[in-house]
Amino acid sequence: MRRLLRGPLVAELASQVSKLGSRNQHTCKQFQQVRFLNIHEYQSQALLRSYGVPVPAGEMAASVSETVAAARRLLQSPRDDVVLKAQVLAGGRGLGVFQPSGFRGGVHIASTVDEVQQLAGKMLGQQLVTKQTGAKGRPCQKLLVAKRVYARREMYLALLYDRKVQGPLAIASRRGGTSIEDIARDTPESIQSIPLPLPKRGETMDTATAARIAESLGLSRQRSERLHEDGVALIQNLYRLFLEKDCTMVEVNPLTETPDGEIHCVDAKINFDDNAAFRQRDIFALRDTTQEDSREVDASRFGLNYIGLDGNIGCMVNGAGLAMATMDIIKLYGGNPANFLDVGGGATVEQVGEAFRILNQDAHVDSILINIFGGIMRCDVLAQGIVDAAKRAQVRVPLIVRLEGNKVAEAKEIMRQSTVRIIPADNLDEAAQRAVKIADIVGRARDAGVQVEFRTLSSGA
Repeated sequence: MRRLLRGPLVAELASQVSKLGSRNQHTCKQFQQVRFLNIHEYQSQALLRSYGVPVPAGEMAASVSETVAAARRLLQSPRDDVVLKAQVLAGGRGLGVFQPSGFRGGVHIASTVDEVQQLAGKMLGQQLVTKQTGAKGRPCQKLLVAKRVYARREMYLALLYDRKVQGPLAIASRRGGTSIEDIARDTPESIQSIPLPLPKRGETMDTATAARIAESLGLSRQRSERLHEDGVALIQNLYRLFLEKDCTMVEVNPLTETPDGEIHCVDAKINFDDNAAFRQRDIFALRDTTQEDSREVDASRFGLNYIGLDGNIGCMVNGAGLAMATMDIIKLYGGNPANFLDVGGGATVEQVGEAFRILNQDAHVDSILINIFGGIMRCDVLAQGIVDAAKRAQVRVPLIVRLEGNKVAEAKEIMRQSTVRIIPADNLDEAAQRAVKIADIVGRARDAGVQVEFRTLSSGA
């Protein structure tokens, strides 16, 4: 299994290149979290194929019988092998472990139909756990059955947007495959970064730029006229796909040169800009929500910016920067946030209510910290919305609220007089410390077998 450089690794690679300080002045330094659509490998290969990019012959299979049938079609001679690849949206599949069976490896090579049948039975219907999935893993419901491609040489190529160059960038290396991270660390000079021009609508990369990238991949005209021309055409087709489909990244690792002098995109990862969903409906229809955190899928239906984590302190904040600062201070005081949740500056009562519902349904959440700054919106209006939403959601855990900004005194009075038991805090330090301590108490009680409930109090209680 060839490793692809997932988000942060691409940034790490580019940062290594940035240290050269010579001809590679244009580099990628994108360390922020990016939200994008991710599709399966078999879907990426179909898309590449539609743009004239050569990929290995292969089929998707959703059952053992379909896997066997696909293998029979691909195993045309005794010399042929097929590769079975678990279709889960995570890197590190080759070193993954299937649970609960304990079968190792999400990528396997088979030379007979009997081998294919045995392997498919061990892979389908299991949870594949990799270093990127967390302990729960992700369900393997489909396999990519691909004809094995033998490589004379492996290369690396990625197209992505870079903030520093304020436009698209190509990252290319004549060495690719499983060792790309080691190459980036040990010999960054072997990796080239090339800023790309934005062509007119309907056009693609000019031949001169594509030829420069091909040279960086070791596909020089002097070495082989055919390989050079094929490489230029492949690069131009990849860039056309990148632009026309609103991609944020197209990464090919490895880009393989075969003993027969052909070039194949053996493994590819394609990400798409979520902001382009309105004009890429066919692409976004490929979204596989079974591969995502169910909490994130639920939140996205209501326009909430939610990212699930493994902690026990639920967070509800307005503003991404304030949300990240809130998570940091929770960690500072020894706690662990259960999520990132930015309800935004213009959140509706319905959105706040849905946010409460999602947090309240998370069995791992032992306390909820609300940190809201009332700028455009008044704090008293926000406080009333919080009280109403908490009542409807029947919040089961302690609720710590820190409000600051316009009409904050009135907001505190609303919370004080409400029938909802809210624990107020005057500043973020106090709020975080209370959330951490209360979550610890609730968690310890649960571990000791003591039931702890948080109930709303009746008026006058």
